[in-house]
Amino acid sequence: MTDLTQSSKSLLAPALAHSRYLQQLLLRHPHLAEETAVQLAQPYTRQMMEEQLSQLSGMDDQALKQRLRRLRQTVMARLISRELAGLSDLTEVMHTISDLAEVTLATALAWVSQPDARYGQPTGEESGQVQELIIVGMGKLGGRELNVSSDIDLIFIFPEDGQTTGPRKISNSEYFALIGKRLINLIGEITEDGFVFRVDMRLRPFGDVGPLACSFAALESYLLTQGREWERYAWIKARALSGDEAGLMQMVTPFVYRKYLDYGAYHSMRELHSQIRREVARKDKVDNIKLGPGGIREIEFIGQVFQLIRGGRNKILQLRPTQAILDELAQQGILTHAAVAELQEAYRFLRNTEHRLMYLDDAQTQMLPLNTEDQARIAYSMGFAQWEQFREQLTLYRSRVNQHFEHVFVLPPDEGEAHPQAAIWLSAQDGDSTDLASLGFENPDEINRRLAAMQSSSRYQQMPDRCRKRIDSILPPLIEVAASFHNPDATFTRILDLLEAISRRESYLALLAEHPRTLKRLASLYSASPWVSQYLTRHPILLDELLDFRLLEEQPDWPKLGKILRQELKDLDDDTEAKMDCLRHFQHAQVFRLVCQDLDGLLVLETVSDHLSDLADLMLTVTLEQVWQELPNKHRSHPQFAVIGYGKLGGKELGFASDLDIVYLFDDDHPNAPEVYAKYAKRVVNWLTALTPAGHLYDIDLRLRPNGTSGLLVSSIGAFAQYQRESAWVWEHQALTRARYCAGDRIVGNAFEAIREDILRTPRDLTKLRSEVKTMRERMLETHPAHAEDVKHVRGGIVDIEFIMQYLILAHASAHQEFCLNSGNIALLTTAARQGLIPLEAAQLAADGYRELRRLQHSSRLNGTQLTSKMLAPIQPQLAAVRLLWKTLFGED
Repeated sequence: MTDLTQSSKSLLAPALAHSRYLQQLLLRHPHLAEETAVQLAQPYTRQMMEEQLSQLSGMDDQALKQRLRRLRQTVMARLISRELAGLSDLTEVMHTISDLAEVTLATALAWVSQPDARYGQPTGEESGQVQELIIVGMGKLGGRELNVSSDIDLIFIFPEDGQTTGPRKISNSEYFALIGKRLINLIGEITEDGFVFRVDMRLRPFGDVGPLACSFAALESYLLTQGREWERYAWIKARALSGDEAGLMQMVTPFVYRKYLDYGAYHSMRELHSQIRREVARKDKVDNIKLGPGGIREIEFIGQVFQLIRGGRNKILQLRPTQAILDELAQQGILTHAAVAELQEAYRFLRNTEHRLMYLDDAQTQMLPLNTEDQARIAYSMGFAQWEQFREQLTLYRSRVNQHFEHVFVLPPDEGEAHPQAAIWLSAQDGDSTDLASLGFENPDEINRRLAAMQSSSRYQQMPDRCRKRIDSILPPLIEVAASFHNPDATFTRILDLLEAISRRESYLALLAEHPRTLKRLASLYSASPWVSQYLTRHPILLDELLDFRLLEEQPDWPKLGKILRQELKDLDDDTEAKMDCLRHFQHAQVFRLVCQDLDGLLVLETVSDHLSDLADLMLTVTLEQVWQELPNKHRSHPQFAVIGYGKLGGKELGFASDLDIVYLFDDDHPNAPEVYAKYAKRVVNWLTALTPAGHLYDIDLRLRPNGTSGLLVSSIGAFAQYQRESAWVWEHQALTRARYCAGDRIVGNAFEAIREDILRTPRDLTKLRSEVKTMRERMLETHPAHAEDVKHVRGGIVDIEFIMQYLILAHASAHQEFCLNSGNIALLTTAARQGLIPLEAAQLAADGYRELRRLQHSSRLNGTQLTSKMLAPIQPQLAAVRLLWKTLFGED
């Protein structure tokens, strides 16, 4: 026994040297020292706790209190000893103490909920079912992040009002208040064995003056009519530890998380933080590592503000643990990986310090000690030889945290009336446009008229005060920013259209007011492109994209983005409308990022088209997956069905406003297959084209299917192959040169590719082929004359180059298999020259012309400009070369 005792002392030495609480505990309970030392290598698991509380028969309340408190002592002894011996980490400490809270609460609840002869059982007045108390763990208990000497914040809820069934009937509210008081007493009363946890009930509806337990109906009414912004923050970590968690969260989640991006959360969280800061300063708590500058609370706020802003739309952000949410913010690109790494490192250091402060005397404190003895204990237990070294490291971490906090919660400049251009907005009704003229506006009177009309409109006059103040603070800097561009009038009027569209949407106004640096970026986009300005005005949710310039410059990783999209859809369960909106938000965000990169000159046109085509493929793929999941009466788990892209989609030449030419194919011999896939295809079209509150995805053109608009919506592979071989027109084979598998079953896609190659490589009568291609071109000219400024139809333009290439493929693919590669017209022109089918110089000029014509077409659509023949003058040699090539192949212009 002596040897074991000496060994025990050696194993427990670091903990005993640090913790006065542990010294006193082991002095009172010597056997606990031996037990702790023997089992030190083993974490104290939840199962061990439950086993220690498994035999409770024959006990009374006092005996149970003692058992619960002895369990805490045992857990604390091992927990302190393991951590200070370097055998555990922060996660183990937080989870162990959280397990202790959950196990003891569950035991206490079961104890106080035993049948009572006087009252009977509480029943719901509507359902008639027995009611169960829901213990809601708030704060760190909800997040399973409890510290070692923590209060536990609880709220007591029950589903339905009603009354008990016993001879002494009382309301359910009274019944659950009684057992709630008993439970609090079992857990929180200080006896000679101490306490299990201090219990704080002040977060319940109406706080200390509210009923101890309330029903779902009462809670819902409170949240709808009385719930304040700080309570949204408090409920983020809420977790039901018993009872109907699903029912509770179904009611609470809409209160916490808005369906839109809630940028008003910045202001609310900033106000809450300011209150804490004032309290800290008033009570001289600057050295409080939780509440002071750069403390634990600031790290929690950084994570939680993004949860409040984005959690309604992105359910993956509805996490509870602080460390988990920080990691997810890095994964989502909302915070940088470097910033999160610094915050995580600081969080671990601060929480470990917090625990060591509490280990001293089992006191709930986050204040750094003032006496040198405790300072030395803290420093040594944290791995430092001296207090000054520890303090220096702590200061570094707190400084980093505070910098990140200030970056996230930076106060917008309090300009309003103080802004140099505030007078222009405030005095717009006076009709004086002198200041606008001095800023460089070309038609200052018209700009002033727009401002005056906006100011006097019923929309502005009837806005909530918060929205009107946001508008008042945003407009002066926007006037100044717009004036800095070469087209200030167009820039500013386009932005006014946006402001009028979002004027009742406080969240969007808050975004612009909270992030004034986005105004310059917004104005640059609205100046550069009317198409972009219209797109952003239609989809103001994309304003969020302006916040992170890194995302606007980052090349898309489509597999990674696909995983993110699928997870977001999975989180929406069976909500079809929400899924359709999710798809649209995702697609709009990706288009917006690409157009920003395009306008910044970061992408060449070919790369833009490749990305837009990859995006369309992804949207088709995910839509197919989602629709099949919801399709009733399907006969297999995986559809043998594919989407074939034609035209610009097939040739990977999509633009920002391109529609999708597609054909549906299946290869399935089940008797119900034609009917099932026809319904499937219709639903896919609806998912892609339906106009929802989030807009629409794509316009779809299905006219290239076999037999066109009179044909079946979906064709079997066999029927498609037969049609192509026996009935298709030459122009349909021309279209086939730019077709490819885009989405769906890969096997069906491979079957299509084989049919396509077989059709393209079929030997043809070149005289007849030449005549039919030329005839088709002449028909197009009847409906689309070759105007000199029309890059598509001008002779020598885009259509001529496409027809030349389609003719060469159909004429020579039988001898040259590489013509079957869907590698784009520019690459195929080079292939034709390499095979000696056209002169190399002609191929190069045609390729250069095609590239420039597409660039002009793309630029004119994006910039809203009308092309002129003068703009095509620099490429007249290329157009002439194409015309000569046409004449060489077809015998005439």
